[in-house]
Amino acid sequence: MMWRTGPRNLLTDVAGITVGNHTDETVKSGVTAILCDEPAAAGVQVLGGAPGTCETDALEPHNLVDGVDAISLSGGSAFGIDAAAGVQAALREMDRGFEILGFRVPIVPGAILFDLPNGGDKNWGRFSPYRDFGFEAAMAASQEFEIGSVGAGAGATTAALKGGLGSASTVLENGITVGALVAVNAVGSVTVGGTPHFWAAPFEIGDEFGGLGLPHPMPDDASKVLTKLRATARGNTTIAVIATDAKLDKAAAKRLAIAAHDGFARAIWPTHTPVDGDLVFGLATGRNDTVLDMEGVIDLNAAATATMARAIARGVFAAKKTNRDIFPVWEELKATSKRD
Repeated sequence: MMWRTGPRNLLTDVAGITVGNHTDETVKSGVTAILCDEPAAAGVQVLGGAPGTCETDALEPHNLVDGVDAISLSGGSAFGIDAAAGVQAALREMDRGFEILGFRVPIVPGAILFDLPNGGDKNWGRFSPYRDFGFEAAMAASQEFEIGSVGAGAGATTAALKGGLGSASTVLENGITVGALVAVNAVGSVTVGGTPHFWAAPFEIGDEFGGLGLPHPMPDDASKVLTKLRATARGNTTIAVIATDAKLDKAAAKRLAIAAHDGFARAIWPTHTPVDGDLVFGLATGRNDTVLDMEGVIDLNAAATATMARAIARGVFAAKKTNRDIFPVWEELKATSKRD
């Protein structure tokens, strides 16, 4: 099986999708908006025990709306739910949305992560800034975007390292593209024990997150359950989008999201805990006319798993040191490991 990355190695390698970030360094948080050129079939799967969402019921296959106009991913805990309204406002100004009785209603499901105790100033007054953050993120949407300490990943952390916004893409042999975007704020760890080696190493393409592979031999603490429950920064939840240009209906988009959750399990240990709100949105833009047989469907879902695992590692790998950080970035762990 020969897979390669898309030209950007980003979610936007999937035709029909743009992404925008807005980051506030004072609040130490932000929003990422995923915009669809045309309404895209969408599903969602929640496997964490503490989710925060909006408009996810609309994605169930038996419900009315066939496609979504955008997805909002935000920091800020429940305050970040406001981000979806900001993305919606931007789309309304673009005259985009579900048309009903002469009105256009942009459909913007959203999810949040808990990043409040991360060293940022959360004293924003009566109303949270996340609606404005969402508007700015949507207005900034393009095919090129940054990963690391930006957008919904700006204030993210993991068990021992600073988290971040990650993205990756895969082009299958049949020409179909799969892309992932994820804000990595897990209670668990993305690296093996105390080493800088990523759990996602078997899926790495080239040296996209350091090229270290898995440690050999495995360290004695490889199976130790490392979490940040006793740390100062106890915010949790990894939220993500998995997308493809294949033609899928809402039910198949949900199945794609389920497969992408396996990427969480390949890249984070432990994951899907009672204190994580782990969630994946599945999107299908339908821009590729390739007809999928069962083997093709299995390859598509396998690619969703691998691409999500890579995106998680890339988000932590790309995190940058900023003011008032509580945890080190991956580069600092790597440097310490070399000295040891």
